Parts: sequence; structure tokens; C-alpha cells
Amino acid sequence: MERLEEMKLKSEYCLNCKLKPCSIKGCPLNNNIPEFIKYVKEENYKKAYEILLETTVLQPICGRICPHKKQCQGSCVRGIKGEPVSIGDLETFIGDIAIKKGYKIPKRDIKINKRVAVVGGGPAGLTCAAFLAREGIKVTIYEKYDYLGGILVHGIPNFRLPKDIVRETINKILELGIDVKYNQEIGKTITLDDLEQKYDSVFLGFGANISSKMSIEGESLDGVYGGNELLEYSKHPNYNGKTIAVIGGGNVAMDCARTIKRLGAESVKVIYRRAEKQMPAEEKEVEDAKQEGIEFLFQNNIVKIIGKEKVEKLELIKTELIQKEGEDREIPVNIENSNYIIDVDYVVMAIGSCPQSFVKDLGLKLNKWGYIEVDENKRTSKEKIYAGGDIVGERATVAWAAKSGRDAAMSIIEALK
Repeated sequence: MERLEEMKLKSEYCLNCKLKPCSIKGCPLNNNIPEFIKYVKEENYKKAYEILLETTVLQPICGRICPHKKQCQGSCVRGIKGEPVSIGDLETFIGDIAIKKGYKIPKRDIKINKRVAVVGGGPAGLTCAAFLAREGIKVTIYEKYDYLGGILVHGIPNFRLPKDIVRETINKILELGIDVKYNQEIGKTITLDDLEQKYDSVFLGFGANISSKMSIEGESLDGVYGGNELLEYSKHPNYNGKTIAVIGGGNVAMDCARTIKRLGAESVKVIYRRAEKQMPAEEKEVEDAKQEGIEFLFQNNIVKIIGKEKVEKLELIKTELIQKEGEDREIPVNIENSNYIIDVDYVVMAIGSCPQSFVKDLGLKLNKWGYIEVDENKRTSKEKIYAGGDIVGERATVAWAAKSGRDAAMSIIEALK
């Protein structure tokens, strides 16, 4: 009852703007935010859920983990002179209500008698599969693990996203009649050529989860880890009593730092070469990390990792921010003779990710960064093959991945009609 009253109050705070900047400018999925909140005010929760279903099938997930202050809430008119509407909390509430009440994802009356393979069961693949299956298309997901969810399961810690919520959300999607083939990895157990021959269309949404490197001295020493791999495979060293440096300023860096602290590290330092205001991580995640005792070294750049066989020290250099012509934000520049050294036991690289090596063998056109190249319809260089999410270099958030999967589904539907 308390939560119902709290959500009622939060919904009544919304002005129901006609221009909807929260939806049009702030939300990657363009959820009709004022409209679904209107139905929360009226306590018509099923209708609010149906409004959200027009654009997303990940309501209880995005409501919890999206960077709301940088997206929808950051564009809220209420936030100009005060606090923005609690859009994330309201979306979470509706998503949770839908799970509790057993609201279904309805299918359309039409049926397109076609078959589509979706490779990868993360946010892009799940969203694409759901929007296809709603149109009566027969969808099969090929997943390399024995579970679905991708980054939602192995990339985002449970303290940020409860796994029972992920499981219930996925089950709701699978109720659309989607088939799943587990332990199927492209390039190993299946080939793209086989899928192309067997299905009317194929969507590639398997992500790009290889941690990027800085190409600095000492990066190959024992004790240097990739943040993406640590989260995905959960093969952590013994952190007890150790000092760990996490390099980067995004949500992967925050998730690594907070996870490592919980696993017993004595000291965790996040090293970021820009200013705090420039961090891509959600503001709440940064504040939570600080409260958990994680130290931040802003405007510090890593020069080299020092050690004989394993990590022993880090050499850092301070940076200053300079606005260069043609750049849309200040650029960090190393300050000469500001080098200093700190003792560390492990270094975690969380500065970004890149595609797996097998992607170059798929026979698809790639861009200069090694991502699969797609057109405005998410179609690759092969007519029947579509791709989306991290593997095409989309912005690395769940909402952007979901949008990519949804947009690809719309293009596939149009082509198959």
C-alpha cells in the first residue's frame, strides 16, 4: 500500500507536457512517458503497461538501470527549476506490477508466415525477438550460454539488477512462442551461412564484450584484467587485503569497482582521465560507489604498469581539461612533469569494449573500428542479415541496445511483408 501511494504522488508530479522532451529528446526508446504516467495517476496500471509495450519489453529492467539523469529525467521540464519526475521509479513500478499481475505481451491479429533467427539473447536480441514474435513471425534465438539475458545476467551485478526480475522479464518474452537453442555459438556450433539458408532473415545481436586495451607498457603483466571479462565469467582473483585500480569512467568501471569492493578488497581506486562531470557512468552509481568507500582519482591518466612478472605499481600523470576547436567537450591533456607512482596489486581495464575476433570471418562489411556496418534499417552488407546493439557500435547502454533490436525488428517485418 505504501508503494502504491508513493507512486501515485510521483505520477501526480508530472505535468503531462505536450512537447514530451522526456520521450522525444531523453529516452532512446522514445517511450510515451507522459501518457503512461497519466494512467498511473488514474491507477489504470494495465493500460500504463500497454502504453510502454508499444516501444519496450524491458520495463522493470530499464526502470532500474538506465542512466535516467542523463536521459529521460535529464530532459524533464520539472528538472529546470527543481527535481525531475521520477520516471525510472514509475517505469520500474509498472514493470513489477506486470510481473506480479501476470500481464501478457499481446500478439497482433496478423500472422507473417516467416522464420527469423536471432543470434544472442541479450537486450538487443530479446527485444528484437519479442517485436518479431508479436507479429506472428516464428523466432528462434541462438544463445551461446545455457541461459538468456547476456549482459543483464553476467554484466550487471545483482545489487543493481536482481536476477529474478531479469528471469521474469525474459519468461514473459518467451511466452510469445519463441524457441531457444542454448549452447550455440556462431563460428563454433553454428555458421552464419547455415542460418542464412535456413531462415528468411537473421538478426545478429551478440554484443562486443572484449575489453579494450590502452597499448601501454606493462599491460601484459600478471594481474591486469579486462573489466568485461571479469563480470562475464566471474573468475576473480583473491582481493582480500589488496589494492585494486579500475581504469575507466563508465558503468562497467563502476560495476567492477563495487563488485571488487564487495569481494574483500582493502582499497579500490577508480582512475579516470577526465573530470567527474564528464563521467559516462550514471550519477547514482558514482555516488553509491563513493558511499561504499571507493576512491576516485579524477583527471589522472595511466602512463604505465610497473612490475617484473606481476603488477606492483602504477605510474600516473595528472591532466588538465582544454577546449579544443571543433570538439564538443573539454579534452584531457597530460600535465608535463606531474607524474607520480602508486602501489597496486591488480589493474582492471574498463575503458570500453570491442568485437570478438570471429566477427571479421563472417563475410560482412565492417567499419574501421571492426564493428559490423549497417544501414539506417540495421541491414548489413548481406540482404537477409541484420545487426544491432554493441556489435554495430551503438552507445553501450541497455536502452540503446533494446532500441537497436526493436528498430531492426521493424525493418525485418517490413521486408518480410
